[in-house]
Amino acid sequence: MAVISTTPGLRLTGIDLNYGFVKALDGVDFEVHPGEVVAVLGDNGAGKSTLLKVMSGAHRPSAGQIEVGGTPKDFRSPRDAADAGVQMVYQDLALIDAADIATNLTLGREPVRKGPLGWLGILDKKAMRREARRELEALRVTTAPVTRPVEMLSGGQRQVVALARSAVRVSSSGTGALLLDEPTAALGYAQTRQVEDLIKRMAERGIAVVVVTHNLPLCFEVANRIVVLNRGRKVADVPITETDNDAVVGWITGAKPPQPDLVRADV
Repeated sequence: MAVISTTPGLRLTGIDLNYGFVKALDGVDFEVHPGEVVAVLGDNGAGKSTLLKVMSGAHRPSAGQIEVGGTPKDFRSPRDAADAGVQMVYQDLALIDAADIATNLTLGREPVRKGPLGWLGILDKKAMRREARRELEALRVTTAPVTRPVEMLSGGQRQVVALARSAVRVSSSGTGALLLDEPTAALGYAQTRQVEDLIKRMAERGIAVVVVTHNLPLCFEVANRIVVLNRGRKVADVPITETDNDAVVGWITGAKPPQPDLVRADV
């Protein structure tokens, strides 16, 4: 069982986001702590993807504050969020298919050869492979050899490589969060279980994980807490041990009223 830190890795307070006259997010508060997995649920148009884009720096909120490790941040781009330790794993995974696993895992921080070859920017392939193996072993990931091209991997193996790469970057920052957008959407049962196990291990290593998904069984398998959005507002924020499938579906559809402490005065 992961030990959940008292200081949030990522906190959003009073987040509004307007698209013209449409309010996509309305006063949303959200936080995830190191060692915690928070699942974000909601129907289509509820604001899940929009909230994820605010967290990842793809959209700037119209109002509200973002903090990483207790420090206020102003994300103007996904680069700002990544530099702060907030890593996003998109549904398309953003892997280089023709490159091998080691290259994908060390992308953007590749070691170079020592001496004159390093001055010329020649990469140290052996060091890249050693580092990739060390990172995968730390996450207890059993996948293909690190020399295998990504284009030869299964869907589940690709997802594991993408998750591992981002997990390492969050770990190295010492704060922040790992954001997952529908991580099991295109996977079969066995591959889904592999990804579920990896998410749990990442939390055990002290990584704050946010999972946006429609997959309720995934939430109850990996999450510590569930946050439900409905029409841009947060209607539930509850520990997984204090709710059930019927309650969550009720909040998603609107059949169940918001939690009393989340009811807005203007509703």
